[in-house]
Amino acid sequence: MVFPVVFLKLADWVLHQLLANSWYRARRKMGNYGFFLKNQNIRSSSQQQAASSFPSVTKCDLGNNRRFDTLVCDIHGVLLTSENFFPYFMLVAFEGGSILRAFLLLLSCSFLWLLNYELKLRVMIFISFCGLRKKDIESVGKAVLPKFYLDNLNLYAYEVWSKSSSMVVFTSIPRVMVEGFLHEYMRVNGVVGTELHTVGNRFTGLLSSSGLIVKHKALKEYFGDRKPDVGLGSSTLHDHFFISLCKEAYVVHNEDGRNNLSCVMPREKYPKPLIFHDGRLAFLPTPFATLSMFLWLPFGIVLAIFRILVGICMPYRLAIFLGTLSGLQLRFHGCFPPSNSQHKKGVLYVCNHRTLLDPVFLSTALCKPLTAVTYSLSKMSEMIAPIKTVRLTRDRKQDGETIQKLLSEGDLVVCPEGTTCREPYLLRFSSLFAELADEIVPVAMNVHVSMFYGTTASGLKCLDPIFYLMNPRPSYHVHILAKVAQELTCAGGRSSFEVANYIQRKLADALGFECTTLTRRDKYLMLAGNEGIVHENKRN
Repeated sequence: MVFPVVFLKLADWVLHQLLANSWYRARRKMGNYGFFLKNQNIRSSSQQQAASSFPSVTKCDLGNNRRFDTLVCDIHGVLLTSENFFPYFMLVAFEGGSILRAFLLLLSCSFLWLLNYELKLRVMIFISFCGLRKKDIESVGKAVLPKFYLDNLNLYAYEVWSKSSSMVVFTSIPRVMVEGFLHEYMRVNGVVGTELHTVGNRFTGLLSSSGLIVKHKALKEYFGDRKPDVGLGSSTLHDHFFISLCKEAYVVHNEDGRNNLSCVMPREKYPKPLIFHDGRLAFLPTPFATLSMFLWLPFGIVLAIFRILVGICMPYRLAIFLGTLSGLQLRFHGCFPPSNSQHKKGVLYVCNHRTLLDPVFLSTALCKPLTAVTYSLSKMSEMIAPIKTVRLTRDRKQDGETIQKLLSEGDLVVCPEGTTCREPYLLRFSSLFAELADEIVPVAMNVHVSMFYGTTASGLKCLDPIFYLMNPRPSYHVHILAKVAQELTCAGGRSSFEVANYIQRKLADALGFECTTLTRRDKYLMLAGNEGIVHENKRN
């Protein structure tokens, strides 16, 4: 008898909250404001009146090296140019959960607009977090979300932020979503956000007993009787009350910022260079963009299979034609070295590493078969590769012997970075290749995707080529540089490290990228919490 009573009470609460209250609010909004358009006009005017007592953040005097001791603000609508937090919950649902969870979150858009702010946030938190491991969400917050946060940083707000000695962020968004980014990139001193309930190492999708934070109350609890020097807020009434507790207060008008390119943070002004990031989605998943992705997905899978079959089964010229016909943008140019039968060894093509398909597209550009050496290649990638692939072991002596043998048999492709890098940076080159080759040809590789990244650090690597080929119009740019002069190689008296660094700089200059001293190990420690080495399971 207990269960039916509890079920009836729960059903009554759901009907009251989601139907009665929500439909009443929707009816009142439509009746008073004339549905959407009129509602937007009235909302904007009320927000402007609320913010009229505070100057715009662009009016903040930063001259004469002026500094502030303490600054408080929110992240959405202030540090970020958008107040919409749906895309970031979608990233948590897709990257930390699954495609089914992301689809459920997208379906929730059909009724989210009917709910008030608090209930809307609770629904999104429940769908995005319920059942997920804390470790997975922390990984998303550290490796996936920072890229999208940096892309949407508000330049004007950050200029004030950078003049402060101590910064504290107060937000109703779950703290786990923003804390990694704020500590790693923004030098924040404190983050006060909504705490989530957990059971063991998993989230329940419910809020902790404290509920959603109220920013002005949280500020009083954090600072006590002391007033922060500067408060930055959006033009909402809640933020109006929040920043009124500060000595100076400024409003960030994101309605203007969304249409103002000068408000967008350029890459060169990022507080910290973005070199590594993870995740499959290459776009900000707004509701419309996410819907477009789901509608494209069936066609994308078929298209990826078609492109793979074309690469495996067709001759080079026909593969290029059919690939271009399918939307694959291919650009090949540079110095195409003629085959030289007088040399005992083959040519060693040295590429920067963008995706697993680098050797395949180089082979297509040259219209001849090549052999690729690589690390930790999945069985599936080996099966669908249209060229010969050979695994290296990371044992320097053994790998050197393998490369020597392969060069004696023909031309070879190597990626000395040892791992892919999505951003315009080159990782440190291993010097092993420079000790083994007589003829070295640098090859600059670049790719562009609009929907899915074809690389991953923590996901299933066997799907990397498929995700890249699922993009509607992916592009591959192969630029073959001139062969390295003999006097600049080890045969000319240079050390292997000098040769590796020289080729790294040549490729960076050709691509407009920046050289770094970071390695594969640095990438995997940051993105996946391991050193990126796959250990084979040994049976006793």
